[in-house]
Amino acid sequence: MAHEGGTKAIVAALTANLGIAVTKFVAYLLTHSSSMLAESVHSLADSGNQVLLLVGGKRARRAADEEHPFGYGRERYLYAFIVSIVLFSLGGLFALYEAWHKWSDPHPIESWHWVPIVVLVVAIGLESYSFRTAIHESNQVRGSQSWVSFVRTAKAPELPVVLLEDLGALVGLVLALLGVSLTLVTEDGRWDAAGTAGIGVLLVLIAVVLAMETRSLLLGESATKDAVQRIRQALVGEGVASVIHLKTLHLGPDEVLVAAKIEVPAASSAADVAAAIDAAEARVRAAVPIARVIYLEPDLRTP
Repeated sequence: MAHEGGTKAIVAALTANLGIAVTKFVAYLLTHSSSMLAESVHSLADSGNQVLLLVGGKRARRAADEEHPFGYGRERYLYAFIVSIVLFSLGGLFALYEAWHKWSDPHPIESWHWVPIVVLVVAIGLESYSFRTAIHESNQVRGSQSWVSFVRTAKAPELPVVLLEDLGALVGLVLALLGVSLTLVTEDGRWDAAGTAGIGVLLVLIAVVLAMETRSLLLGESATKDAVQRIRQALVGEGVASVIHLKTLHLGPDEVLVAAKIEVPAASSAADVAAAIDAAEARVRAAVPIARVIYLEPDLRTP
């Protein structure tokens, strides 16, 4: 369900960004505004990022094979990490370079004065729709978490990525609108350059946040605290006296590996131990459905 919501948010963002990118670039050709060029590249980078997320989601659904016995679920993390690199390089660094270039040779917007204003206002409306879709889909899985906590702890990367991209796009559009408006009022192109620089700094910051979060997922994160607690409770039952130690690992957003050493009664026969393990696995899968790979080691608790 979370992956379906993420796909819906990605498609909404991709549709909006493709249209916005073309419109912004036409506006740049007419006005030669650096803010419009930076925003054009920003929207183009976002569109490419959404395509990457869709490709990563499709590749992650491949069945496990001999070379990858635990499947390809982490491909979604890999493609989300690539998104952060694209946003940093193609979006942020390009905007900063364009700002430096425009500041070195400032020039006012000499023709088609109304075009960038109209384009930016329309783009804000379209991005707001995309952002609203991302918020709606995120709320289906966010629960009572704060937005910061949701972005930091979400195991499915698509929704946090789209949320941050859309937020960055909206703030960037406001910065571009401010820079263009002040340039038109003062006829000083350095305001346009300042707006472009603000867009660049914003994109670099968002890219760094995304890179840090997806890096953690790529390295391997445990299940959430709530899921770990439910797994621990489910393991204890008939034939299992206690959990000696427990480790979990996300193989992908929708698949968790569980490895545990469990305490069994000293007088248990091999058949009793096997039955206890089977029952414990069934309880865990019922409590946490994404716990699909479970390895249990029976042992005696030493004093």
